[in-house]
Amino acid sequence: MTSPFTAEKDLSSAVRVTWLGHAMFLLEDGSGHRLVTDPYGEGVGYKPRRVEADIVLVSHDHFDHAATDLVSGTPEIVRDPSPRNVDGIEIVGVPTFHDQSGGKERGPNIAFRLRMQGLTFVHLGDLGHTLGQDQVAELRGADVLFVPVGGTFTVDDAQAAEVVEALAPHIAIPMHFRNSACSFPILTEEPFLSRFRRVERAGNSTVYISPEELPEPTLVLVLDFAS
Repeated sequence: MTSPFTAEKDLSSAVRVTWLGHAMFLLEDGSGHRLVTDPYGEGVGYKPRRVEADIVLVSHDHFDHAATDLVSGTPEIVRDPSPRNVDGIEIVGVPTFHDQSGGKERGPNIAFRLRMQGLTFVHLGDLGHTLGQDQVAELRGADVLFVPVGGTFTVDDAQAAEVVEALAPHIAIPMHFRNSACSFPILTEEPFLSRFRRVERAGNSTVYISPEELPEPTLVLVLDFAS
């Protein structure tokens, strides 16, 4: 069954979202903006991606999330949580941690919230813990949430499900899980998916999301990674 989100839409009213693998997504809108999250380099399993963008978000400075040298153009690279407006795209970061020990094991992590083409996106990076009340208040109610689900280096399936429930997005897109490309010692997406009733596999690496077609309640939308 074809997902309605894979039907091509005019980017004047939708955002095109492409999963390039791991925690790396490309978001494109009708104004020509190209925003990339957490670009990865060698050693992840996916083939390294060379992509052009004008904005790059980096949740933390690890090799599998901060390969900004592979992004061409003259992008503004966002590595801190300070609020900013980049050519009309509002971006703010919420400080979190890469582990459950306040960063003592793997350091800090930034969860980014951004507004693009009338939609609110939240990218959790390598979130390693469930969220506190203040963090929930800052991140809750996104239209699209990119959430790590593989465990070991991030929240696991149960914690990820708790985060999704707390943030209540319209669409939750799982990321950072083991598959045919990524052989990290982490979980596949399946344990996380088993915790939800509303799950849809797009069957594609690219989806189109518009403000007029947001599901209710939360839909877990699983993308294929771009080959």
